[in-house]
Amino acid sequence: MLTEGMTGTLSWTGVFFGVVASACVSLNAIFTKKVMPAVDGNIWKLSYYNNINACVLFLPLILLFGELGSLASFSRSSDLKFWGMMTLGGVFGFAIATSQASRSSLPVHSHTMSQACAQTVIAVVYNSSSKSLLWWTSNLMVLGGSSAYTWVKSLEMKKTPQRVLPTQRRKNFCQGRKATWEFNHFK
Repeated sequence: MLTEGMTGTLSWTGVFFGVVASACVSLNAIFTKKVMPAVDGNIWKLSYYNNINACVLFLPLILLFGELGSLASFSRSSDLKFWGMMTLGGVFGFAIATSQASRSSLPVHSHTMSQACAQTVIAVVYNSSSKSLLWWTSNLMVLGGSSAYTWVKSLEMKKTPQRVLPTQRRKNFCQGRKATWEFNHFK
C-alpha cells in the first residue's frame, strides 16, 4: 500500500482512518463521562477497570487474529531498551488517561488530537524525515489551535469557582457531623 509521501497525493485510506480515529476518541470521551458516576467519579477506579478489561479482551483477540506466532517470534522480546520505552509509554498513557477521565469530550478530543500531532512532529524530527511545507503548516495549525483552546479554557477556569463533587460534599458533611458528635460526647 502506498502512503501519501510516496505518491504525492491524498490517501483516501488515511482520510478514512483519520475520521474513524477521531470518532473513536470522541465516543471514548463521551462514554467515559457517562460511566464516571458508576465508579463514584473516581478516576483511579475507572482506570483500574479499563486496564482489567483490556487485559481480558486482548488475550482472545490475539488468538482470534493469529498474532500469537508474531509474539513468539518477536526479535526484541528480550531487549531491555524496548521494554523500557514501552513501560515509559505506558506510564505516560496512564497519566494522560487519568487526567482526561474527568473532563468533557471536547477538551479530551482536542488534547488527544494535539498529543497525536505532537508525537508525529517529534517522530519526524527525531527520524530526520523530509516533509512538505503544507504538512508542517497543518501540524503547526493543530498544535497552535490546541494551545489557544487550552489557554482560553484556563482563563475561563480562573474566572469561575471550582465545583465540589456530590461525593466530596457528602464526605465533608459526614466528617463535620463526626466532629460535632465527638465534640458533644467527649466534653
